[in-house]
Amino acid sequence: MTKEIKVPSFPESVADGRVAAWHKQLGDTFDRDEVIAEVETDKVMFEVPAPARGRLTNIRAELGATVLSGELMGEFEPVDKLDNAGGEAVSAAEPEQDDKAPSMTPSARRRIEEQGLDPRSIVGSGRQGRILKEDVTQAPAAASQAAHDRVDSEAAVGLTSGQKPGPGSQTLRQDRRVPMTRLRARIAERLVEAQHTAAILTTFNEINMAPVMELRSRYKESFEKRHGVRLGFMSFFIRAATEALARFPEVNASIDGEDIVYHDYHDIGVAVASSRGLVVPVLRDVDGLSMAQIEGKISDFATRAGEGKLDMEEISGGTFTITNGGVFGSLLSTPIINPPQSAILGMHKIEQRAVVIDGKVEARPMMYLALSYDHRIVDGSGAVRFLVTLKELLEDPARMLLDV
Repeated sequence: MTKEIKVPSFPESVADGRVAAWHKQLGDTFDRDEVIAEVETDKVMFEVPAPARGRLTNIRAELGATVLSGELMGEFEPVDKLDNAGGEAVSAAEPEQDDKAPSMTPSARRRIEEQGLDPRSIVGSGRQGRILKEDVTQAPAAASQAAHDRVDSEAAVGLTSGQKPGPGSQTLRQDRRVPMTRLRARIAERLVEAQHTAAILTTFNEINMAPVMELRSRYKESFEKRHGVRLGFMSFFIRAATEALARFPEVNASIDGEDIVYHDYHDIGVAVASSRGLVVPVLRDVDGLSMAQIEGKISDFATRAGEGKLDMEEISGGTFTITNGGVFGSLLSTPIINPPQSAILGMHKIEQRAVVIDGKVEARPMMYLALSYDHRIVDGSGAVRFLVTLKELLEDPARMLLDV
């Protein structure tokens, strides 16, 4: 008797999703709670766990199909035990495979999908030619050499037939059309929405990072030893931003219709790059978090963002956002606010620059800060004073401890 595999339940804010991956194919077996498919929404990637041990017998929602919460994705036949020889779950009787779908283990299939390889070009070393993970690991180098040999061969044929060599004669030109992921499409939609609905303006300042760098250098080893997490720059900026937001509540506010909503709490989003695009997990009630707790949460967010394992609640809401383009080498930028928030802070690359200190020109590690804000809520003077407050707190970190 077959059992059903259904789409996970979505929150009310998510209308539908797209089948992003099937980690099992017809005939493959799996254990209870093993991830057999993934459904991508405009916010997060939902894993589809196996409700019980079984063998996949039917796929109702193919790769790329749009699905609704609770919709039937596929069916499976329960089995009593799995053959785990070699550490991989395999079907008791392999279904016949044609050239378009060679037999492979789940881990091999994941690697093939991640690397964009053609499974038909990989020679399997497993039972009955089944492709193993090790076969995929060796495939990119072989494929690269084969492509190189093919180009050389085609170039030689061209010269033999009397064609003249020219620029680009040994390069392959092609276009690839790839559908936007739900997350990328949502990012595009929200950025355009922000540009069309908010009066965005950006103001800049620069800070001397020497005091923070010296403080971090002095205590980073003892900090990591005591708290088990590295001391970075982001916790300093989040702590300073929290204090500045308390002094300038309009920067922490949002517009709802004809009302301005002032938030008496500080939920700060930190932009994190992932393979799927930019995500912004939120640190809730930052006022009550220590520097170690802030660093720990940021590290955890970064790890799980890379794995696509952030929960919906963790990337929803937020009253203010910080993005650090400096980790990628950005010297200056104008970040776009994350609606309905009224402002976003952009950090940038730390660079030695000549500055005047007490009448003398000296080299200092400087960073440009950019505050993009919704001019409908935040006046220019408030935005400038907000950045000046950040500058004062970060150039003299003792101010954050003394509340001055």
